[in-house]
Amino acid sequence: MKKILSIIVAWMLVLPCFAAADELARPPVPAAGNVTLPLDEYNRLIELAGKPARKPDAPPVPYTMKRADLNFRVANESVQGTVQLQGEILHKGATKIPLTTGMAILDARQEGKGLPLALENGTHTAVLVGPADFAVTLDAGLPLSIEAGRASFSLPVPSAGSVRLALVVPGDHTNVRISLGLITSRSSEKGQTAIEATLVPGQPTNIWWTTRETATPVVPKEVRFLSDVKTLVSVSEADIRIAALADITVVQGEPSQFQIEVPAGFQITGATGASVESSEVESGVLTLKVTGPAQRSHEFLISMEKSISATRADAPFLSFKDAQRETGEVLVEGAGTIELTATESGGLKRIDFKEMNPSLRSLAHSPIEAAFRYHKQPNEKPALALEWTRFPDSSVIAAVAERAVVTTLVTTEGRSLTEIRLTIKNQAQPFLKVALPAGASILSAEVAGEKVKPVEGPDGNRVPLLRAGFRPVDSYTVSFVFMHSGAPFAKKGGSDLALPKMDVPINLLQWEVFLPEQYKVKDFAGDALAANLLPAAWLDVSGPEGAPNGMARGYSVSNFEVLSLLPGQLGGIVVDPTGAMVPNAQLTVTQIDTGAQRTVVTDNSGRWIVSNLSTGRVKIAVNAFGFKQLVSQIDYNGGGPVPFNFALSVGAASELVEVTAANGRLSGYSTVDLERLQRDVRKNPEKQQMAASSNVTNLQQRISGVLPVRVDVPRAGNSYNFVRPLVLDEETKVSFTYKSK
Repeated sequence: MKKILSIIVAWMLVLPCFAAADELARPPVPAAGNVTLPLDEYNRLIELAGKPARKPDAPPVPYTMKRADLNFRVANESVQGTVQLQGEILHKGATKIPLTTGMAILDARQEGKGLPLALENGTHTAVLVGPADFAVTLDAGLPLSIEAGRASFSLPVPSAGSVRLALVVPGDHTNVRISLGLITSRSSEKGQTAIEATLVPGQPTNIWWTTRETATPVVPKEVRFLSDVKTLVSVSEADIRIAALADITVVQGEPSQFQIEVPAGFQITGATGASVESSEVESGVLTLKVTGPAQRSHEFLISMEKSISATRADAPFLSFKDAQRETGEVLVEGAGTIELTATESGGLKRIDFKEMNPSLRSLAHSPIEAAFRYHKQPNEKPALALEWTRFPDSSVIAAVAERAVVTTLVTTEGRSLTEIRLTIKNQAQPFLKVALPAGASILSAEVAGEKVKPVEGPDGNRVPLLRAGFRPVDSYTVSFVFMHSGAPFAKKGGSDLALPKMDVPINLLQWEVFLPEQYKVKDFAGDALAANLLPAAWLDVSGPEGAPNGMARGYSVSNFEVLSLLPGQLGGIVVDPTGAMVPNAQLTVTQIDTGAQRTVVTDNSGRWIVSNLSTGRVKIAVNAFGFKQLVSQIDYNGGGPVPFNFALSVGAASELVEVTAANGRLSGYSTVDLERLQRDVRKNPEKQQMAASSNVTNLQQRISGVLPVRVDVPRAGNSYNFVRPLVLDEETKVSFTYKSK
């Protein structure tokens, strides 16, 4: 009881303290009384107090669509993905919100829960309660249109503040295009292409791309293709360059790339083509990726080069991997002054330049050395071994012709067969460029007595001036024979003959034209002179290598003892016991002091001549079929030479007659009457002039079985001789009129 009383007393002491604190915390209250206001202010307050309370303004639209994110992926024949819509409901209560139009909606969710939709006039709508923010996710699909080489679809774009699209289509680096929109990023990975774009709100967007894929994938066909490679091999001073034109024909499948094994030591310098997308070299294999795998044909230009220091190499052959058939052509050219030999094997066939592909020939910039064609077989591999000799370039004339001896045989059909024999001094020129008259072709060619093969290039024919293993130190002979179709002879009319242009200077050109005897010829014209109009001393009657050509006979001397000889020449005539000229007699001239020998043959007039002899003792041996051998020793004066003539005796060739020549007169057991022979010459000067030389006889003999052509040349006829000095890469022409006898 005492305890309770003490607690009550304590509370009674504390409560006044709390009351005092409460009084201190409250604001002061004004004293009660009246407030005086102006009457207008009082009336305004009364009017305001009587008006009803103002309602808040309602939003102008029931909702807003802030953002739309569209994520789609192309699969099979459709486009599927999601549409995420974010917005705000502004009105209180339930509001009908249109979401999308033109899409097939598979599902709709709001905050992970299913959202019922209503379809009104093709528009999917939802009823949402506000005011509040909302986020709706729709699973949607669209149809995909697939045409030949093209896929596309139309995308309805929601009316939102911003619309973003993310789209994935099949294929590496697929070129996707959008109409009414902007692509902001593009990437490709694992056979698919992804893009991101910003679209125009409320405006339909068309999306398309090129494609080779069909709705239902098919198993790719095995690739089969044929290759034809045309190769130009260029041999220069420091390297070998290859330019290859490759034609690919696809038979089956759709190859996206082609591979070529790079020959050892070669470096690829270029790989181009209309369908080439990219090229790369890895582990010695060149890979060409193409942009149009469905194309049936492709063309590539591949170039490569390799440094060289040797004088031989094997030409490479480009081969496409997995090709079902491989064919091709090879053209070899040599840059600079070069002698090049090409040896083929393994099914490689040598062909004429005229058969080469024009596109391949247009790539060549140097003289063509050889041309080949091949068709690879499983059991053989084409091979081409190249070996060359390079000559130093010179600023002086590389070659010059000291003399050109030309013989032309004309048939009654108007065809002409012409042999040109050139005495050449050559420094390093490998070929003689010959511009033949229209309708003419070269039949054969020889260098220093051995056959060589003439070649035909796009800018003219070429006759070799050198051959393998031949290194001339002095003058030597180059000859070639060509045929011209011409026009048949009539009873009377006119005819033209022409010699080709040759790209070496010719000091003196001597031309003998042999015509059938039934035609009487006159009125010669042209740029060559008749030989009988020139003085005898002006002509050198020695042909190539000392063989007489008979150009000056009948008019170059007045008798048989006065034969015009130049310093260093030795010559004369050979006759039989009756005074008849002995053709084709062989004379061997030996310089006793040096042992040097020269061999010549007499022409149809029995004349012979050799050149470039030095003064001293000379031994001359004369041999002819049906006559005794005649041997004579003379003292030769090279500064003032005189003719040495010989008369042969009938007998066996084994019999020997030794004579001593004096003053060049006919020697030996001869009964020749010089005066009678001189009278015969004076009586028939024209007949002597028109007699055919040994050049005509030799060319007639070569036609039968030697030259690769059949020509019925006349065995009886007349020769007409012409001369032209200093011929410089120009044609030589002769024209005449004729009538049949």
